[in-house]
Amino acid sequence: MTVLIIGLGSIAKKHIAALKSLRPESSILILRSGRNQDEAEKLGKLTGWDEWEKKPDFAIISNPTNQHVQTLQQLADRGIPVMVEKPLSNSLEGLSDITARYRHSGLMNYVACNMRFLPVIRFLKNWLLTSEYRINEVNVYCGSYLPEWRPGQDFRTVYSSRPELGGGVHLDLFHEFDYTCWLFGIPDEVKSLLGNKSSLQISAPDYANYQLIYPGFVAQMTLNYYRRDPKRTIEIVMESGTFTVDLLNNRLTDNTGNVIYSNDEFRIIHTYTEQLSYFIGMLEGRNPPMNTLDESLQILQITLHHGKANG
Repeated sequence: MTVLIIGLGSIAKKHIAALKSLRPESSILILRSGRNQDEAEKLGKLTGWDEWEKKPDFAIISNPTNQHVQTLQQLADRGIPVMVEKPLSNSLEGLSDITARYRHSGLMNYVACNMRFLPVIRFLKNWLLTSEYRINEVNVYCGSYLPEWRPGQDFRTVYSSRPELGGGVHLDLFHEFDYTCWLFGIPDEVKSLLGNKSSLQISAPDYANYQLIYPGFVAQMTLNYYRRDPKRTIEIVMESGTFTVDLLNNRLTDNTGNVIYSNDEFRIIHTYTEQLSYFIGMLEGRNPPMNTLDESLQILQITLHHGKANG
């Protein structure tokens, strides 16, 4: 198996580790810009498109978000299946055309939202399908401290802090939109507020609040870059009680403290292997398509189309 990796940042390295674990015999080709050249040389660095001796079986797009559409076009030109890091883009420009092109070509495509492979979220999805109780309210929260995300780098210079590169807490934490829509469906209406008024003093939004309005309840979503004690939870208020998913500890509990599901051994890093295994299964016809460009575009429209800056 020959795999083309476009971009060699921290996420790409996680995909490479997953690939080496699943298919250690694979050939890895790297197409990227300036940094990490030594590491790229070890793996098989390309200086331009079409330099490979063998056409890649698939490509992983993990370059900056604002370059995704152009990269998808290059891969479509060459008929290469693709796994693209979330989110699809930092704008809607060009996305209708590129998603239609992949749809009509039949090229396998998948948007990498690895949180779908966290066991507690997969358990929750099945649990909700079998629950007989009505949902009255959902609260989604994700807050952590951006300066600690990438040790050794000035957080003000990384893409997360720069809107022109696709930064902003609403795009960085696109997982929250993805799993909320995966669990509960596409909402009927969306209201939002974005801001960047915290002590971080960055130009990209560091706070986001969304209301995803469903027929029988509202899902409230709060995201931020400035919380020093990380918290990532889903709270579901039902007729029978309140249920809380702790995503950092992979646990589901009720309001009495009863543990409904827990998996202490599984870590977020394991989701990358689970995800890549699923995608390879898609390519080989063993797994049905999931989270295609078309599907993820619907969720990105929720994130972008309704978002209005309040800087």
